[in-house]
Amino acid sequence: LGCTAIYLNPIFASASNHRYHTFDYYNVDPLLGGNEALKKLLKEMHKRGMKLILDLVPNHTSSEHKWFLESRSNRNNPKRDWYVWRDGKNGGPPNNWLSPFGGSAWEYDETTDQYYYHFFLKEQPDLNWRNPEVKKAMWDAVRFWLDMGVDGYRLDAIGTIFENPGM
Repeated sequence: LGCTAIYLNPIFASASNHRYHTFDYYNVDPLLGGNEALKKLLKEMHKRGMKLILDLVPNHTSSEHKWFLESRSNRNNPKRDWYVWRDGKNGGPPNNWLSPFGGSAWEYDETTDQYYYHFFLKEQPDLNWRNPEVKKAMWDAVRFWLDMGVDGYRLDAIGTIFENPGM
């Protein structure tokens, strides 16, 4: 067929069937065969001179990701600043930002009496890319797959990873 590369939509363990709610950046969803299946695919593709490109979602995680669960556990948690949290204003969200999927881009969290930002769905809280620990954690995950042999990435929602600092 003359194919030189294959691009896979998100394959990481996720809370959704479309896998854009990643909760584990280090494991291929078991429904897709797990990491061993990916290693075998890479080996066979590379034997044929083909490249493998993965879809990576760096803007947000699943609301079920361990980082987010820690972040929402209390305001003093070390992972709190890994996501975008703000106090509400006048009994509502911090500002009038809307999600392209409808409604406010802010979700109220009763546990800590603050709102978290989600450009997309409320199940997809945005990471705080201004936090150096977030950058390191994400680049560590990227390096993990490159070291395994993945040849490149398509970065989903890359234009939304930084919010206006003035909100």
